[in-house]
Amino acid sequence: METRAAAPFGAVVTAVLTPFDRDGAVDYATFWRLLRYLAENGSEGVLVAGTTGESPTLSTVEKVALFKAAVEAVGDRVNVIASSGTYDTAESVELSKRAADVGVDGLLAVTPYYSKPPQEGLYRHFRAIAEATDLPVLLYNIPGRTARLIEIDTIVQLAGVPHIVGVKDAVDDLEFTRKQLAAVPHDFAVYSGSDDMTREIVEAGGVGVISVASHLIGPQMARMVTAVIDGENEEAAQIEESLAPLFEALFIESSPMPLKAGMSSMWGPVGEPRLPLVAAAPATLSLLESAMETAQLA
Repeated sequence: METRAAAPFGAVVTAVLTPFDRDGAVDYATFWRLLRYLAENGSEGVLVAGTTGESPTLSTVEKVALFKAAVEAVGDRVNVIASSGTYDTAESVELSKRAADVGVDGLLAVTPYYSKPPQEGLYRHFRAIAEATDLPVLLYNIPGRTARLIEIDTIVQLAGVPHIVGVKDAVDDLEFTRKQLAAVPHDFAVYSGSDDMTREIVEAGGVGVISVASHLIGPQMARMVTAVIDGENEEAAQIEESLAPLFEALFIESSPMPLKAGMSSMWGPVGEPRLPLVAAAPATLSLLESAMETAQLA
């Protein structure tokens, strides 16, 4: 696509999980090893302390420590994005400043959740985060979790704010995505925020994906995105078909419950999620292991 924006953080960014030890504390040594593994297996960036990283159960101290650990582990090899948005604008601004202080490459700011702010409130919230540092900022539009959609007119308005460079689109509505792409400036990056919509979003003009599945199938995700960008749509569709069972299995229970089960089984122990999430059911792990057999043929 001639007008496709550049991918500011790479075409495949992994929304990295947060490992915990048996006592429920953050396992920084495993986190370090996991980041190195991802950097060697298809990820051009890592998103730290996001939804997949169980951000609602992480303290500010833990988040900043994770940002710092990521920069030290792989900051010279891949882009490190700090998930610094919360439902509190002041807290989000402070966390963004602390993330900048430890050397991350960018910020992700999720739609404020629970309070259901109006569009003007969303605009002011995101603008405050963008003005807090000189780092590039991605919006995160995920109404299924936040109960509030960032409307296209608001996204266009925010695209004019200095430092806001794109959006992680987890709206799960391809028509919305196409209208968004038609409305935003040509250099505004739209990332797929849903693994199972990546091919279609990139085909429509998106720049890549912020992925959960790339923990397990990073090289395949990278190949699929590259195939779409290169116009090899048949190859991309074939890869997507082989990965589809895994995409489904990873979200059959609340994420990252299935992912943690799959990684502990197929990569190495990453611990169970923190409450209120719980360990995935044995049947979920069976589905994941079966789906991985299909995915590895891609």
